[in-house]
Amino acid sequence: MANIAIIGAGSWGIALAVLLHNNGNQVTVWSIIQEEIEMLKKEREHKDKLPGVKLPEDMKFTNDLKEAAEGKDMLVLAVPSPFTRSTSHMLKEVVKEGQIIVNVAKGIEEATLMTLSEVIEEEVPQAEVAVLSGPSHAEEVGRGIPTTIVVGAKKKKTAEYIQNIFMSDVFRVYTSPDVLGIELGAALKNVVALAAGIADGLGYGDNTKAALITRGIAEIGRLGMAMGGKFETFCGLSGIGDLIVTCASMHSRNRRAGILIGKGYSMDEAMKEVKMVVEGVYSAKAAMGLAKKYNVQLPIIEQVNAVLFDNKPAAEAVKELMLRDKKMEISDSEWQTD
Repeated sequence: MANIAIIGAGSWGIALAVLLHNNGNQVTVWSIIQEEIEMLKKEREHKDKLPGVKLPEDMKFTNDLKEAAEGKDMLVLAVPSPFTRSTSHMLKEVVKEGQIIVNVAKGIEEATLMTLSEVIEEEVPQAEVAVLSGPSHAEEVGRGIPTTIVVGAKKKKTAEYIQNIFMSDVFRVYTSPDVLGIELGAALKNVVALAAGIADGLGYGDNTKAALITRGIAEIGRLGMAMGGKFETFCGLSGIGDLIVTCASMHSRNRRAGILIGKGYSMDEAMKEVKMVVEGVYSAKAAMGLAKKYNVQLPIIEQVNAVLFDNKPAAEAVKELMLRDKKMEISDSEWQTD
């Protein structure tokens, strides 16, 4: 049994708290919002973000960060990506040398183009930082519906330790040393999911979505490999696996926001309607910054940016994607000569 703190009481943090408690671990949940902590203590349920998932009586809740982190074997950092740096900065004073932080948020910091694990390592250099990602909507994980994910860490022993803590008969965990690839797949799939949602909002069909998923993973892989990620990672759970579920499910806040934008909502209106942090909006600009830095073309993500930030009509963006210059699908293959 491990003693674990969940830093962040959103839907994903609560779902993982339930999973880890069911695995026999002692779990403490932290939120910076005092009212949220009081509600969780009283209701034993997050009625706003994960209704119907009951929280055990022996699960602890606090808004004291030192109390949450002190003496814990592992911290699970589950705050939305825009708050990763500020929360990590607060953690710096309470995390001990070698203490494990598992980041489960998905995003790229717009101002620095850093992955979230890089942000955490910069703010909390004494920590052992790992990441966890894959097709894993909180609404399903909290109810014990089976899925498979991947944990990435620089050290094999760290990844295997986390694997053992999270693994269960409904939560299969693989390990990988490709931390960068896992994070890029996790962050960029949210931008492609916005595109898939926009297509749904425009009334397009399954063919359109399949095309977006397929060409979307090509873009993610192209950038990811240029940055040093592994091809197998983008074919795996945090690549195509997470992309499929995020583009196809109504649990996906990115897809839901995209649907609203496709129907004519502005970005701000869509985010207010979804009532949760839409991570893809924050990663979209960062993705274009990385594309410029590494000289990689990302046509789908480029059009999503134009719709989000330049008021480009969604239908016009789709038309431009369809009318791009003719391409080969497999660029390094050779034709048979006559």
